[in-house]
Amino acid sequence: MTAPFDPQLGAGPSAAPQPLIQVEDLKMYFPITSGVLINRHVGDVHAVDGVSLAINKGETVGLVGESGCGKSTVGRTLLRLYRPTAGRIIFDGQDITLAEGSTLRAVRRRMQMIFQDPYSSLNPRMTAAGIISEPLEIHGVGVGRERRERVRALLATVGMDPDYGDRYPHEFSGGQRQRIGVARALALHPDLIVADEPISALDVSIQAQVINLLERLQGEFGLTYLFIAHDLSVVRHISDRIAVMYLGKIVEMAGSRDLYERPLHPYSIALLSAVPIPDPKVEGRRRRIILTGDVPSPSNPPSGCRFHTRCWLRERLSNPEPCVAEEPALREMATGHWVACHFAEEVDGTAEQVQVTGRRGGVAGKGLAAAGAGATGAADAGRIQPVLIDGVS
Repeated sequence: MTAPFDPQLGAGPSAAPQPLIQVEDLKMYFPITSGVLINRHVGDVHAVDGVSLAINKGETVGLVGESGCGKSTVGRTLLRLYRPTAGRIIFDGQDITLAEGSTLRAVRRRMQMIFQDPYSSLNPRMTAAGIISEPLEIHGVGVGRERRERVRALLATVGMDPDYGDRYPHEFSGGQRQRIGVARALALHPDLIVADEPISALDVSIQAQVINLLERLQGEFGLTYLFIAHDLSVVRHISDRIAVMYLGKIVEMAGSRDLYERPLHPYSIALLSAVPIPDPKVEGRRRRIILTGDVPSPSNPPSGCRFHTRCWLRERLSNPEPCVAEEPALREMATGHWVACHFAEEVDGTAEQVQVTGRRGGVAGKGLAAAGAGATGAADAGRIQPVLIDGVS
């Protein structure tokens, strides 16, 4: 039986469309062992630690964050490539958290993955046609000529010559290999596709082609996407909603436009400060927010808010105790805009938020903006520090 729907996950029960997939308090821990002859369990890597998320039918949800925050693990666990440590995974009303064997195989026909690296995700010993037809063989779909015709049609669908099916992966460019990966994901007519940074290994010109291809296919086949990426400008272009992850947890979720125009979590603002705005006048008023310190270890996450060790807002507020003592709940700050921060109200209208969004002014927050934080940021408005945040571009 499906659990009651949590409004933080997406549209409400009476709204349309209904969620295709939702996860509730999902946790994925990887054990740390020690010893040579006898392995002792000495700890766990908290890769995903309490994620709740829903994706509606036909929707694209972007999942962003720094390397190591757990994005790819969410995608793989959602598809049951990993068996979750705790939580629930509900696909089209069916609880698949503990599904095994034929039950899981039947569900997997409706969910597929596009992997990050087009070079290592294709078997070098198989032709393009063999790679694309493999899902058909595993699930017993079609025979002989029917499969061959299906493979040719899929190659044409992703913009490749159907005669290229006899070629091997090393004979293709990076963009062509990724198109083969997309064709493989489409082979079984899935409802859900998890795209795990599908363009990060490609040149910029090829990235645009693959993104346009994914958008076209979504319109043609009614696909639902979980789009995992580092490049926030790409995520904004393709996503309906965006979830921001930090150290195994979602810290902010909102509609794509809302998140870029009014980010309310200090970490989201820091990420967005690394995304250039294609307007020299606006870009000249912005400055990068450089986070101090290193990302904490997921095997020993900090108490309270996991971002408090690097949070610029906490320093501004003179290190309030709740940041260290209490884990912030994901709460709704506006319609469909959820934030996990004790002091999210203080973020609205700060100089950092105004500069990152490119606005000339903002709605004053309850504390910082009214206290003169805007004047502090104004002195630095023209200074752009060419530093990225831990590799996030």
